Amino acid sequence: MKYLIILGDGMADEPIVSLGNRTPLQAAHTPGMNRLAQLGKSGLLYTVPKNMMPGSEVANVSILGYDPVQVLEGRGSLEAAGRGIAIGPDELVLRCNLICIENGKIKNHSAGHIPTGEADELIRYLNEQLPARSPARFFTGVSYRHIVKVKGGDKRLYCVPPHDATGRDFESVLMVPEWEEARPTTIFLNQLTIWSQAILRNHPVNIRRKAEGKDPANSIWLWSPGCQSRMKPLSELYPVRSGAVIAAVDLIKGIGVCAGLDVIEVPGATGLYDTNYEGKAQAALEALKEKDLVYLHVEASDEAGHEGNPGLKVQTIEDLDSRIVQPLMEAIATWTEPVTIALLPDHPTPCRLKTHTSDPVPFVIYKPGEMPDFVMQFDEYAARQGAFGLLKGNEFMNALFG
Repeated sequence: MKYLIILGDGMADEPIVSLGNRTPLQAAHTPGMNRLAQLGKSGLLYTVPKNMMPGSEVANVSILGYDPVQVLEGRGSLEAAGRGIAIGPDELVLRCNLICIENGKIKNHSAGHIPTGEADELIRYLNEQLPARSPARFFTGVSYRHIVKVKGGDKRLYCVPPHDATGRDFESVLMVPEWEEARPTTIFLNQLTIWSQAILRNHPVNIRRKAEGKDPANSIWLWSPGCQSRMKPLSELYPVRSGAVIAAVDLIKGIGVCAGLDVIEVPGATGLYDTNYEGKAQAALEALKEKDLVYLHVEASDEAGHEGNPGLKVQTIEDLDSRIVQPLMEAIATWTEPVTIALLPDHPTPCRLKTHTSDPVPFVIYKPGEMPDFVMQFDEYAARQGAFGLLKGNEFMNALFG
């Protein structure tokens, strides 16, 4: 048996007036997802433990059967793993967004989804401008998502993710120490953020972006601190000898690396609405021929939710259905070796809130030869009637392999 998990990041939502009081999943035309629901068994899954922030790092680690309370070391360390960046035992790693600040307020978390080429210029320039003996170093990621390492830093910090702080004065949401011993690290990192604003303000990339009517990347934003990962390979936890992860974002690649999965790069995979859906689908098919498990992640719906754009979110869901779910189901149906297919979001990203929530997400698992339940479509409300009921923790992975 082979196993395929299709993860539509942030697909789940709440009813929206402009969509006829339907969720984007309900409003979207998704014959492939609905067919999967008709063939399989559905349910709801809590992906975020109580008292944890509903970040993608928490949710995806939880989906894969790990206890994020025990193993999670922050988004930065996972993204570093995804880029092959070694983390020393005395190093602190944080996610470093390039953001846009306007009139002292955080306008957006992505600097207008700055392209990677322009972002790389800015990240390299920040490194060039750092004092020679600075304990910090920046590493380029994808688009607005980057990494900073700090030697000797203390991870006991409270940080606000920038996508949770749009419209707020940036000074009101700078990080604070959770322990007194972390105060020096807090002071240094907040100073680094303010320093970046002076460095980036008049960089040619930002002058050009403003002239073109685009948001400048005029500040960094540091959050999700952590150290070396403590995750075990999936092969030690579940009956899979090999696996692969297909994603455009470093966070998911890093989770895959820490879980012992091979990272498959797909040209044109962007993490946005223009991602190479067809390339990802083809890569998944090729990987399934060699691997026991494939984790296929698509980011687009999450970004649409952060932008508060219901129409765009519907489009991203329909693209996932017509360009990934349907082609994969059609191709796999011709194989002699059976493939279990699961579909789910990692967390809701409601357009109304423009950020993640901890509500349970719908999921479906189709196992060839097993009796389906009576759910006929894939959405947040239909899944409530599914045979799996309400699961949490590693119960999803146990159901997948059970």
